[in-house]
Amino acid sequence: MKQALVFLLFSCLAITANAQQKLPASVQALMQLEENMRNYANDIVNGEEVGDRTTADSIFTKALVQALKIPYSFSYPFDSLRTISHIYAPDSSFRIFTWQVMKDLSYYRQKGAIQFRTKDGSLKLIPLYDYSPFTDNPVDSVRTNQQWIGAVYYNIIQNTYNNKTYYTLFGYDENDARSTKKWVEVLTFDEQNRPIFGGRYFTYANDALKPAQPAYRFCLEFKKQANARLNYDEELGMITFAHLTSETGEPENRHTLIPMGSYEGFRWINGKWVHVPVVKEADPRSNINPPQPGAERGGNSFPNTKKKNGKG
Repeated sequence: MKQALVFLLFSCLAITANAQQKLPASVQALMQLEENMRNYANDIVNGEEVGDRTTADSIFTKALVQALKIPYSFSYPFDSLRTISHIYAPDSSFRIFTWQVMKDLSYYRQKGAIQFRTKDGSLKLIPLYDYSPFTDNPVDSVRTNQQWIGAVYYNIIQNTYNNKTYYTLFGYDENDARSTKKWVEVLTFDEQNRPIFGGRYFTYANDALKPAQPAYRFCLEFKKQANARLNYDEELGMITFAHLTSETGEPENRHTLIPMGSYEGFRWINGKWVHVPVVKEADPRSNINPPQPGAERGGNSFPNTKKKNGKG
């Protein structure tokens, strides 16, 4: 049974790894580390006390870095870490780990790191520091990993324009006791391969529901548990999101916003996400809502840990 399990794991890694890249140096070591991390990853979300959650976060973070230092760990999927989002870029050049820690119902903090694929299997890791608590306007500027607007990413798509690659990230933030936020922002890399978050990529007219222009990232904020959709629809070839309305006629109070059953969108045109006011083809039954962390707290886990679109 043990030999069959190891053989199966090697087979899965061979499918997901880059054709030119070796398998991890020690699959057994990675399996053991993943096993040790699993309970801590769960406690980050589901620990009863804030001390339990923060302790679990600290132990998990150190263990994750230890695991990623193992050569060629980039190919290892960590599929059992159900409360930790880890998604690959469609071209498999990097993957992003993100998760969140709840202090109380009014305060959530996101954690994250970008792991790059390297030719020699060595670790190249850039931590992400959530700067959200220290900014009054999170849509107002381009940001580095040091001033990251924290989110738990549930999808990533890739576009090109003028021979440059753009990665669009879709993120989730439980925000506070009254509202939830979903984010879309464009990730690029500079000449030193450092991450640059955001830019003037969203074209739309100002209204009462959207972030005021100029917006360097797009945010959909709505009533807690309203579950407003925001994701990329591959069949339509565009971003679709729920059109919101205020229950109380107060759109400035984001915690009153709920989906009204119609959809808007963005289409990638000449290096910009251009607003589409009405998306008639969007099917409300389609399953493009993101998973949410913490099944025990009413959400789901993060099952989408494999590379997207069969690429990479």
